[in-house]
Amino acid sequence: MTTPKDLGAKFVKSGKVKDIYTLDDDILFHFTNRVSAFDVILPSTIPKKGEVLCKFAEYWFKNLPFDSHMIKTIGKDMMLVKKLEMLPIESIVRGYVYGSLWKRIKDGEVNIDITAPQLAQQLPAPLFDPTTKHEIHDVPITQEEILKRSWMNNNQLETIQDTSIQIYNMMVDKAKESGFMLADLKLEFGILNNKILLGDSIGPDEFRLWPSDKYSIGSSQESFDKQPIRDWLIDIKYKEKLDNADKHNLKNPPPPVLPPDLISEVTRRYIFAYEKLTGLKF
Repeated sequence: MTTPKDLGAKFVKSGKVKDIYTLDDDILFHFTNRVSAFDVILPSTIPKKGEVLCKFAEYWFKNLPFDSHMIKTIGKDMMLVKKLEMLPIESIVRGYVYGSLWKRIKDGEVNIDITAPQLAQQLPAPLFDPTTKHEIHDVPITQEEILKRSWMNNNQLETIQDTSIQIYNMMVDKAKESGFMLADLKLEFGILNNKILLGDSIGPDEFRLWPSDKYSIGSSQESFDKQPIRDWLIDIKYKEKLDNADKHNLKNPPPPVLPPDLISEVTRRYIFAYEKLTGLKF
């Protein structure tokens, strides 16, 4: 299998999942089998995960009607992309009351136009809910604060919001055709030659995907992404330990090794989601 070294790429840094290289004037993504949850890289890896993420990113970049930074894929788990000036927020679009949004609603931090909202309930309209990035923990940030910090101008922010919601709605329709519900989505954007392009990647690490026939308001949802890992970490109280460490400014506790059956199941779900949603064979 071709490696970045074989291509003469120069290593830059490792992210939570991708290893980043430079190749001539471009950037090379190497999608690894690493897995993170709650902003912590876990010691276990998920076989085939990097290949699935690379294929998913290629699929969406080719099929969404928005310009992206993708140039081409190389091998099974690498993608050559244009070098962008990345915008300093993660563009989150939420369609359902779930994840951190559910906690923030219960804590009174977010108000939505629903009387007595329930877990996994659909929102009246997709919610643009940006967060910071490149910090220990990504945290929600208001549009007013983004403008106040001069991270982008008003036109850029409006473009990011409108494009993110359009992409979410398109992906919702595609998921529906495949028997899935797209609960939420994370996108990133960057600038090249004064034009905003879709960047980073789009796959099960960037969205929650629920099987429509298992959907039930008021309960945790079966999920074809890395949510089973999050759920397991919550069940064993590791998330509680993380929250406690964060609350008291302590070092994160060592992350646990994932059980083999969970690892196998997550691999199966990533591959199943790719084949079912795209109609392509893995």
